[in-house]
Amino acid sequence: MYDEREDEFDEEINQEETEEIIDSEEAVESDEITEEDADNEVDEEGESLPFAKAEVVRLMKQNLDRDKMIRERVKVEMNKFLGEVLVKVCEQLNEYPYTTIEYEMLKESIYPYQNIERINEEKKRILMHLHAIKADCDALSMDVKKTLKLKDVHEEDEDPAFMDY
Repeated sequence: MYDEREDEFDEEINQEETEEIIDSEEAVESDEITEEDADNEVDEEGESLPFAKAEVVRLMKQNLDRDKMIRERVKVEMNKFLGEVLVKVCEQLNEYPYTTIEYEMLKESIYPYQNIERINEEKKRILMHLHAIKADCDALSMDVKKTLKLKDVHEEDEDPAFMDY
């Protein structure tokens, strides 16, 4: 009888110890998760990051090829870059005199970031057009110099208005 009670007592103690160990392991895991969250918001130099690093990395991995590995510095710099974009958009939103930010305001503020390819194509088109205009101006300048040349007037070699920079 004594042995049965002792065995039951030992089992209860073992069960309590096991529960304590499990509880302490869960506490350690929760501490590790909390530390991970803290690490996600602070890079190795102690600077705070605007977004949780894990979320930024998850989004990067969704959009990168599966065979790509991401270095720690890339993760941190991407996080900082996204924070800078957010700051710039918010600065533009602050220029509105209204206290409530509407969806249309946001669309206008993020337009340059969403349409960068179209903006770059438009820039190339405008530059090509400007080069064509410059070529036309140069051709007209040469025609004027050849056909309207006066013999009595000493003409300068270069017309300052059409000089190349």
